[in-house]
Amino acid sequence: MSDHTFDLVVLGGGSGGYAAAIRASELGKSVALIEKDKVGGTCLHRGCIPTKALLHAAEIAENVRDAAAYGVTARLEGIDPEGVRAYRDGIVAKKFKGLEGLLKARGITVVAGEGRLEANRTVRVGDDRYAGENVILATGSYSRTLPGLEIGGRVLTSEGALALAQIPEHVIILGGGVIGVEFASVWRSFGSRVTIIEALPHLVPNEDIALSKGLERAFRKRGIAYSLGVRFQGVTQTDDGVTVTLEDGTAHDADYLLVAVGRGPLTADLGYEEAGVVLDRGFVRVDESLRTGADGVWAVGDIVPGLQLAHRGFQQGIFVAEQIAGLHPVPVPDANIPKVTYSSPEVASVGLTESQAVESHGADSVVSYEYNLAGNGKSEIIGTTGLVKVVRRKDGPVLGVHLLGDRVGELITEGQLAVGWEAHPEDIAPLIHAHPTQSEALGEAFLALAGKPLHAL
Repeated sequence: MSDHTFDLVVLGGGSGGYAAAIRASELGKSVALIEKDKVGGTCLHRGCIPTKALLHAAEIAENVRDAAAYGVTARLEGIDPEGVRAYRDGIVAKKFKGLEGLLKARGITVVAGEGRLEANRTVRVGDDRYAGENVILATGSYSRTLPGLEIGGRVLTSEGALALAQIPEHVIILGGGVIGVEFASVWRSFGSRVTIIEALPHLVPNEDIALSKGLERAFRKRGIAYSLGVRFQGVTQTDDGVTVTLEDGTAHDADYLLVAVGRGPLTADLGYEEAGVVLDRGFVRVDESLRTGADGVWAVGDIVPGLQLAHRGFQQGIFVAEQIAGLHPVPVPDANIPKVTYSSPEVASVGLTESQAVESHGADSVVSYEYNLAGNGKSEIIGTTGLVKVVRRKDGPVLGVHLLGDRVGELITEGQLAVGWEAHPEDIAPLIHAHPTQSEALGEAFLALAGKPLHAL
């Protein structure tokens, strides 16, 4: 058995873990980063990056189909699954190689193996022990399923969907959240028939109702079917397909069932509770500084209750590393973290929905404004519909920014600045948005809320 000592030991090499390792190294700390698979975690290898590569390939397919509308003669010959896979995997491999280079350049010791937390801020990997003055837990998440719903065969999680070697003719997607609607967009663009089953009344149910309804309209127009407000009952499968039954007695046949009901924290059987870390339904309980109940042990990323987003993991990893180094960073509440769903059209938001704002401040204290992208020149040029919705406190700051439309994920940072800095629409209205850009749609909404609309009534 070998013992190794570092200033910081990070268990988990995903977004939060490697961000913490890099920032701590920048601040002069010796760091061991322990990862049982590949550094980069789910986001790089099985989540954010590969799925967005698929979505871009899907966008290109749609552009070819729609080329005649722009005066371009083109014909879509078909989808080459192996070609798409090669493009996607090439992006992942390049990002992975770059990350490995960054870690090496920072002098971070990367340990390959499955780690288990022990007492006294120690992580065991096989016969080796890695002790740190501080330990950061960043073990990530896994694809959930429903009780009694077994994954296997033609019942897939997102990881299984990414591994498919062919384009299915018809897919049923269980879950109308982020993962579900993104895969629905990909498969529909690749020519599949898609049916989404969502137990709640709307798609992307955590978003403002205006975005949910707008996405539903867009999906209807694209030919994506969905069943809302009805619970899943069961599934049977054969060698050729699946039959999904719902509690209302309806049944749906398809080639595959994708289970996209969210992700759970990877914390079981890792020694957390034995080492004094308190778990709540599998999530690590932390204070506002992300300290756990065990001395010198911190937690970041998907194992911490709240939004499960890679950029939240990055921010939390940096935040904890700076605290360990004696700095005094300011925590960022989840409400101020932007969210993007990369469906077609995209959904992006930050801050409070209108209903959340009303619940917090009262109906008489909240004002909202919606600007339709039909009035935005650049949106019309690229052929997208959608909207901008801004929620403010009456005579007060911006509380939430909500966007629907192609490419609007690129706009949400301005919304984050407005919400995070508690800006008033009157503060933002004088700022100049270049013409013609989609960012003008945000500018129009702020102008309207400031009482001086330009291209809107």
